Amino acid sequence: MPSPTGIVILLDADDDCAVQVAQRVRSHAEATHAHLPVVAVAAVREFEAWFLAGAAGLAGKAGLPEDLAPPPEPESIRGAKEWLSRRMPRGSTYQETAHQPSFATLFDLDAARAAAPSFDKFCRDVRFLLTGKREC
Repeated sequence: MPSPTGIVILLDADDDCAVQVAQRVRSHAEATHAHLPVVAVAAVREFEAWFLAGAAGLAGKAGLPEDLAPPPEPESIRGAKEWLSRRMPRGSTYQETAHQPSFATLFDLDAARAAAPSFDKFCRDVRFLLTGKREC
């Protein structure tokens, strides 16, 4: 089995400052794994805010409306899971374990990068781990 070549840490910031949360976790990981490059990103509010930002890609999937559009400022919404649940068919709710894997393959990545700065940072950091080059 090949050795790891880097560490990606992703967590929700909830109501904390995403930058500070990511810096704190990254510092700890670097102290314990100094031999590996480490990137840490805290999704502003919650991971599902990225789904809201890229909601057009989810339109018509999992019972969501065909005309599903992202809300303005998706990272400002506290309760992205509830936002998704309110748009699902009556009697259905967004379930992390059931929906997160498929939504992660369906949401509009370009739209999410444009509307959710924390997702853009995640993409830039993963690209850095893969290529060794930082985006401007």
